[in-house]
Amino acid sequence: MSHTITLYVDGACRGNPGLGGWGAYIVNEQQEYKIYGGEDHTTNNRMELTAAIEGILFCDKQDKLVIYTDSNYVKQGITEWIHGWKRKNWKDVKNPDLWQKLDAVCQGREIEWHWVKGHAGHPGNEMADQLANLGADETLKKSKQSPSISEDKKKSEPDWLLDDPFGLDLAESEEELEELSEDIIEVTVEEIVQTEVLAADIHEDTSSSDASAAAQLHPQIVITPAKLQLYGPRQLILDTETTGFYYQDGDRIIEVGALEMINRKLTGSSIHIYINPKKPVGDSVNVHGITDEFLQDKPLFEEISQVLFDYLHGAEIIAHNAAFDMNFLDMEFKRAGFKALSEVCEVTDTLALAKSKHPGQKNSLDALVRRYEIPQRDRTFHGALLDAEILSDVYLAMTGGQVSFDIDALSQSEEQNSRSGMARVEIDLPLILPSEQELQEHEKWVKHFEEKHGTACLFAK
Repeated sequence: MSHTITLYVDGACRGNPGLGGWGAYIVNEQQEYKIYGGEDHTTNNRMELTAAIEGILFCDKQDKLVIYTDSNYVKQGITEWIHGWKRKNWKDVKNPDLWQKLDAVCQGREIEWHWVKGHAGHPGNEMADQLANLGADETLKKSKQSPSISEDKKKSEPDWLLDDPFGLDLAESEEELEELSEDIIEVTVEEIVQTEVLAADIHEDTSSSDASAAAQLHPQIVITPAKLQLYGPRQLILDTETTGFYYQDGDRIIEVGALEMINRKLTGSSIHIYINPKKPVGDSVNVHGITDEFLQDKPLFEEISQVLFDYLHGAEIIAHNAAFDMNFLDMEFKRAGFKALSEVCEVTDTLALAKSKHPGQKNSLDALVRRYEIPQRDRTFHGALLDAEILSDVYLAMTGGQVSFDIDALSQSEEQNSRSGMARVEIDLPLILPSEQELQEHEKWVKHFEEKHGTACLFAK
């Protein structure tokens, strides 16, 4: 006969990494159980995971489990992120051993996962926290009674400085020692030069190799390799489409597009991804035209998060109303277990830039396109990559640079100019003077203006 059992699980760590403990408070209709343990060198996340694993293992497989944890890392990891981790074969996932164990113990069980705010006076969570600290205390006592494992390891590990890696201790005379030292220096310098050359080659190929490797992770991640090999700080012209305006209310990203720019030239590299938000797009479909049906087979954000984070990391992000895009991206990356993107990227807001240059005027993307006479594109529906293309033109025009999205034509014209130089053109413009009749008509008009308005016109001043 199955029962419904409530588990409160928690982890604690004194230092991260450091001494840690885990605890599980287990309650059913008749009685309660308290289990705990710890490790002398661990992390808080590992203890949170261990608490969940041990608590589940304590219960019979046919029981229905209702689990409360104050760790979003555990709750979202096991209910959302784990599907993406499995698809990419646990690549770059922290604590894969415990995640795989937790996944295994959950198989075939009926489990409800709930998040509860920690240290907020919730009785079950407070008890689990006490058990976790008790587990850490017991572990500390045991480690004091037994000889230090870390010290034994330290003693057994050889010191490479004492191992004579170059064989200097084998030299029988000072002359032999000098000859051997010279040989070592020559070999070492040669190896260093080779290493530096290899590192330079690797640096040149990094973006293209990363792009091809990333594209293999999911068929619907589109990364275009660079056509121009340029060197300098990366700028990424970026735009997103979302299910709504408010990331705080659960709206999600459904499309990301970004173009790479280096030294004010578009390299041709770009990234474009559609994302399944796991919720209806609602009225936002009227803006971007992306339907629920279209997004049904698209990847979840956690499935593409590593590739997107790697592509954006360290670049200067240029976006129109950047706070909107960055708030959504920060939220999505945090949910997937990453740092906030704004912590690893510089951000430039072209809307703020436009307001400072054109105060009191309309500064929407459409308004700036008209103001800077940028070729019109069909924007019946907004699209992330399309808006990024338009914004790249606007940004270059607004900051005084050449506007050209035709990369091949631009590079070809630059090459021709460098070979032939700019030809100087001299033209004699004709000077056309007014006739006597035209001058009389003009004088008549000026007098008529003055009589009608009571003031001299501009031409007479």
